[in-house]
Amino acid sequence: MNKSNLVENVAVAAGIKKKEAELAVNSVLASLQTALSEGDKVQIAGFGTFKVKERKERTGKNPRTGEVLVVPAAKVPAFVPAKCFKEAVNK
Repeated sequence: MNKSNLVENVAVAAGIKKKEAELAVNSVLASLQTALSEGDKVQIAGFGTFKVKERKERTGKNPRTGEVLVVPAAKVPAFVPAKCFKEAVNK
């Protein structure tokens, strides 16, 4: 499923126009991105938790040349699914 499929599904499920559903989906995604960029975590009951993880600096290897290089530290978004969400997916 891609974003346009998600918008279409939201529009059908909510009984609204696609433009309104697209605005709703974009608003949710923007709010999620804003919260994570500010260092907050977002918990959605029955779905899961979005949070930011710190990835430490590490050494890596260029597979083409074999050259050893340093991969810098970074903040990365992470998702931890809720127990009931995992169970629903595994049915």
